[in-house]
Amino acid sequence: MMETKTVFKYFTIVNHEKEEEYLRSMHKDGWKLKKVSGFCMYHFEKCEPEDVIYRLDYNREGIRHKSEYTKMFEDCGWEYLQDYVGYSYFRKAAAEADGEDEIFCDDESKLEMLKRVFRRRIILLLIIFLCLLLPGFIRTLYCREYFDTALMGIVMIMYLVLFASFTGKYRKVRGKR
Repeated sequence: MMETKTVFKYFTIVNHEKEEEYLRSMHKDGWKLKKVSGFCMYHFEKCEPEDVIYRLDYNREGIRHKSEYTKMFEDCGWEYLQDYVGYSYFRKAAAEADGEDEIFCDDESKLEMLKRVFRRRIILLLIIFLCLLLPGFIRTLYCREYFDTALMGIVMIMYLVLFASFTGKYRKVRGKR
């Protein structure tokens, strides 16, 4: 029976590159990704340590047309692993990459992926923020419920950091093109 381990690790929707680096370092340490499930639960299987590149793509159209989508990546040497919360996971041995270790061939493609994330995720979070969190925070200020006010303040700060980091990443990629 193969040795396995499960790790809880949280990455925000704008930190897919850090997630890719984490998966690569785990593989170098002899733990290959088997699947991601539940709330940020990474399941690994013991393997020979190897330098393997992991890439994530956020593409709902690709998920809808899975066979063509995965075939396109397989033709370029990428192994399709799974889909998880809108992201598709791929991997390829670094030795086989020959300098082609990106699934996006240019900054325009990266920008398009960020636009897809924005349309599907960030807009929804912004609506939740404006319709639920902001009015709730204002209400707790007037009720003098200090614990609730502090909790709502922390959640609002987390949302603002997420929005700011996404905006910074988007501008950085847009500025490169």
